This record gives sequence, structure tokens and C-alpha cells, in this order.
Amino acid sequence: MNTSDLELAIANEEKLLEAMKTNNIELLDRLLHDELLFNTPAGQTVTKAMDLDNYRSGHVNWCTLTPSDRMIHQIGDNNVVVAVTVEMQGNYFGQEINGKFRYLRVWKQFHDDWQVIAGSVVVLTSN
Repeated sequence: MNTSDLELAIANEEKLLEAMKTNNIELLDRLLHDELLFNTPAGQTVTKAMDLDNYRSGHVNWCTLTPSDRMIHQIGDNNVVVAVTVEMQGNYFGQEINGKFRYLRVWKQFHDDWQVIAGSVVVLTSN
């Protein structure tokens, strides 16, 4: 992966976290592919429509989304896989969230835009 591709992947990841933190539905809509499938820590598979509805409802509110330990791999010319730890603080449907989570996201380039086509998240437990 060349430097400009790496910088673009990081920039897209930062945009996504900012959109999540600010409930920016318009930006989330642009960054998430219409056929997105995302697995939650509880094992539920969420679609883009479901995810956007969750943000629109006002029941998802993040105060802190701090990424670390990011790994990025480019696969071919139009696919990027990102694994990243995110320290999260906020509220998700009335449940207080305060912990570290490990995300895996697959980004695909469509024309000049990159979108998340698949992902998952697991809770990291402290020992």
C-alpha cells in the first residue's frame, strides 16, 4: 500500500468515526454501502438501513471514539481491510457504553468514493 492510499484509508476511517460521534446521517449514508452487512458483539447482523435508523432515532450517542492499534491491508486495487481498536464512551439505546472494542471493516472503492461493505465488532475484555 503506498503512502497516499494509506492516508486515504486513515482519512476515511476518521470520517466514519466523526460521523458516528456527531450523528451525521448524511456522511454515514455516503460512507456505508447500501448492501452493508455488519455483525454486532451480540451476533446480530445489521444492514445499512438499520444502522442509519439507529442513529436517526437519537438512541445512539457517542462522547468518545478514540482509535488505536490500527492495521490496514489493501487487497487488490479497490479493497481495503481495516482492523482497529476503538475506545468508546457513550450511550447505546439506554445502555451506558465505556470500553474498548475491536472493529474489522472492509472498504471498497466505487468510482471515486470508498464505502464500507462489511464489518464486525467485538468487545475487548481487560485481564
